[in-house]
Amino acid sequence: MTDQALGAAGEWRGWRAATQAALYGPDGFYRRPEGPAGHFRTSVHASPLFARTVARLLDRVDQALGRPQRLDFVDMAAGRGELAAGVLAALPAEVAARARVHAVEIAGRPDGLDPRIEWLAEPPRAVTGLLFANEWLDNVPVEVAEVDAAGVPRLVLVRDDGTERLGEPVSGADAAWLARWWPLPGEEGLRAEIGRPRDAAWAEAVACVERGLAVAVDYAHTADARPPFGTLTGFREGRETAPVPDGSCDVTAHVALDACALPEGRLLSQRAALRALDLTGARPPLALASTNPAEYVRALAGAGEAAELTAPGGLGDFGWLIQPVGISNPLTERAL
Repeated sequence: MTDQALGAAGEWRGWRAATQAALYGPDGFYRRPEGPAGHFRTSVHASPLFARTVARLLDRVDQALGRPQRLDFVDMAAGRGELAAGVLAALPAEVAARARVHAVEIAGRPDGLDPRIEWLAEPPRAVTGLLFANEWLDNVPVEVAEVDAAGVPRLVLVRDDGTERLGEPVSGADAAWLARWWPLPGEEGLRAEIGRPRDAAWAEAVACVERGLAVAVDYAHTADARPPFGTLTGFREGRETAPVPDGSCDVTAHVALDACALPEGRLLSQRAALRALDLTGARPPLALASTNPAEYVRALAGAGEAAELTAPGGLGDFGWLIQPVGISNPLTERAL
């Protein structure tokens, strides 16, 4: 790990700067060759049903747009292009012929990716279609605040080895954000992640959409149930671990999606969103086992994967922030 990427040994700095370097610096975690799938499992990796369902959402957006000549799909934080490739493969032929698929990722383009997928470091402008951000905002670095013995929220400073101490009192725009979205009682040790950079990142992403839909999917919380000690954590090789900003692990925190929401944005659970997109996890009829055993086995496996994607206490609890731009919400009120 280079000093340029992670700063001089022993340097104290806020979690935002430390996470930025650890994840996205020249030797950062998200530039490693194994990609995110080597360390944690998202809905994309859990089942190909997820990409097929996102393709169904893209088709609904296409319909709401009046079937334009060019239909964009933007996959934010694309990893190694798994979602982008899965969505493209699942589109009906007529839709795929008009689709322009953009994978946005800081790492280099992986070998063998469908040549129709454009690999970008930043999202394109003037998007007409669907911008989809699956587990992107939770890796937008934020400052962490902790209440001191006098009841004052202070910034938490950290070194590369994960050692922490308290710094200056939270002030300015960060203090205003805490007061509005995550007010901390004056009890020593209570913590919060200051989500202001995520609000800005989401607003900037939505601004890329001229007409269509922007969707952010993440582990999330809302003002009525903020976690009292925050959610900052790490992941390494499939296991949750201490968040150490040295580039060896993912550093992540759940998202205050209600703070990110722009006018007309709507929050719902992944369980509700996927059901609105006709993914129910219902078991196939037992009679199918007699008439078509192979199809019954396939349908049963699919039901199990759908159940995982919508499970309470698991992936089904992910938050979806639905942000229509110039169209009505393609996830109907009835379905929600």
